[in-house]
Amino acid sequence: MNEWQNWNIQPELREILKSSPRVIFPKTRREILELSSEGGKDWVEVAYDIAGKGRFVEATVAKCKNGLVVNYTEKYMRRRDPDCMVIGDQEETDKPKFKEFFKLSFDEVRLETFEWLKKQEIIILPFMAGGKEIGYPALLIAPANAGFFACGLADLQGMVESHEIPSDFTPKALIYLAPPFRHTHFNGRQLVVHNRLDEVHEIFSYNLYPGPSAKKGVYGILLQIGEKEGWLTLHASTVQVITPYENIITILHEGASGGGKSEMLEYPHRDPDGRLLMGTNTISGDKFYMALTQGCSLRPVTDDMAISHPKFYTDEKKLVVADAEAAWFIRLNHIKHYNTDPQLENMCIHAKEPMIFLNIQGVPRATCLIWEHTEDEPGKPCPNPRVILPRRFVPNIIDGTTEVDYRSFGIRSPRCSVENPSYGIFGIFHILPPALAWLWRLVSPRGDANPSITDSTGLMSEGVGSYWPFATGRFINHANLLLRQIVATSKTRYLLFPNQYVGVWDVGFMSQWISREYIARRGVAKFKSDQLLSARCPLLGYVPASIQIEGTRIPEGFIQIHKQPEIGEQGYDEGANILYHFFRAELSKFLTLELDPLGKNVIECCLYKGTLEDYIKLIPMTW
Repeated sequence: MNEWQNWNIQPELREILKSSPRVIFPKTRREILELSSEGGKDWVEVAYDIAGKGRFVEATVAKCKNGLVVNYTEKYMRRRDPDCMVIGDQEETDKPKFKEFFKLSFDEVRLETFEWLKKQEIIILPFMAGGKEIGYPALLIAPANAGFFACGLADLQGMVESHEIPSDFTPKALIYLAPPFRHTHFNGRQLVVHNRLDEVHEIFSYNLYPGPSAKKGVYGILLQIGEKEGWLTLHASTVQVITPYENIITILHEGASGGGKSEMLEYPHRDPDGRLLMGTNTISGDKFYMALTQGCSLRPVTDDMAISHPKFYTDEKKLVVADAEAAWFIRLNHIKHYNTDPQLENMCIHAKEPMIFLNIQGVPRATCLIWEHTEDEPGKPCPNPRVILPRRFVPNIIDGTTEVDYRSFGIRSPRCSVENPSYGIFGIFHILPPALAWLWRLVSPRGDANPSITDSTGLMSEGVGSYWPFATGRFINHANLLLRQIVATSKTRYLLFPNQYVGVWDVGFMSQWISREYIARRGVAKFKSDQLLSARCPLLGYVPASIQIEGTRIPEGFIQIHKQPEIGEQGYDEGANILYHFFRAELSKFLTLELDPLGKNVIECCLYKGTLEDYIKLIPMTW
């Protein structure tokens, strides 16, 4: 039976389904897994006939004991290309348009895509974009041999099983998958085209890496809806933190990929003796350890996409969010050996159901081990190994909406010294006034050595909200939405968390984990005036005068970086100048007539090197 015949779908899609030699409508996740391994084969090649190239293998799929392991034959395909999105329609946008970029109307390529799909055996997969709380019906149309892609999307977005589909199913978004087109039309590059029509948002994915389409493409759909309706889906993880004394706070952590979002949901990684290695001095080799006998308990809420819809709100003036995803796209590059993250390793190795792994070494019928990363070249592991982790597998997870006490922003910080100054002048955490918190979300530094994308060198901006690479509209609209959200949620507080380096100290993500322990123990108590110091660079807000956790005092140099002898005031100030240069370059484009007047004043405060007091006058700190 062709269940789709009664659906409210586009005429072009209906024609594809009528013309295809076989339409597969999987009823359950198990059926998609079977399709992914071609009925249970140990090893599958996902290949296509390319005009002028012959048969080209895009990826291989190994059937392991704990799931399907996908590996791409090209190193380039193992990470998201940050410039892969283009817009195929003529609606308002600040993103590159297909016609301007390729000197060709997308309508032509769109029809060619449809003609190619008509000749394929295809999978159609209904799913919900936006999660349980705010869900929008959507549909994937993919070649049948791309079952692993369909399964990954089903996990990420929430597959709608056949008994849940109304007879008049009306998708608001469509994803068309056509991998050969990257070779025949786009010179081998990743490309995802958004085509925003009146009744439906189309995404054309011309590559098999799910990051730009099955995940971030759907994110773009939510951002487009929110831009029109006046709400946001934040690029953030969220966690409820419970102290040993049963105090509870909730932290929402934003930032570019690599900024510590997934790590905010992790427990601190301990040395074999149980201690926490706070950092290693890269010049002297000294190490600083903490003996934290009992840490906080964690209850995850979101991993990457936190939807903040008007219907969630009460009169409490706190940010309220829910997860926009049904599964998480977890990066595993930091899992380099057994017992690095026991909880995650246990979930992946002893999986409740087969999972989808990417860029991991997989041996058929063996157990896939998440610290065995595929090598991009001999001796150089891929920096972007992944697992798609369904929320239902995560212990102690929180469903539904959650109020946010602290809203932090993460940045990958480079090493800084007086001989080689950089913008890595962050203490282990900073307290930001709301106006500065908004500015950090406008410039959204991608940070140093981002492992998730193909091009990440030096200080670059991820774009407004740190979700700009996935948005399809206009950046000024998102700047205004972020500002209004910050003003409206005046009881939520703002922090800045670096990772990787604190001055000359190599800290990895330990600075973020230790800061989380400290903030949780403080709870929502206000900082007194003598407990805060103005950072030497006003862009960094305040630092705590001292930090003590369970009897261990954090050395002053981890808090005020200019007091590290390897940096001093000279190295710090040169780093501050780098930051100011970056902020000025990124903020100037927001000074348009469409910017909220309050936002204009905040940006000008930065351009003229305003003080912390100047920022607080513009948007008061009520906490």
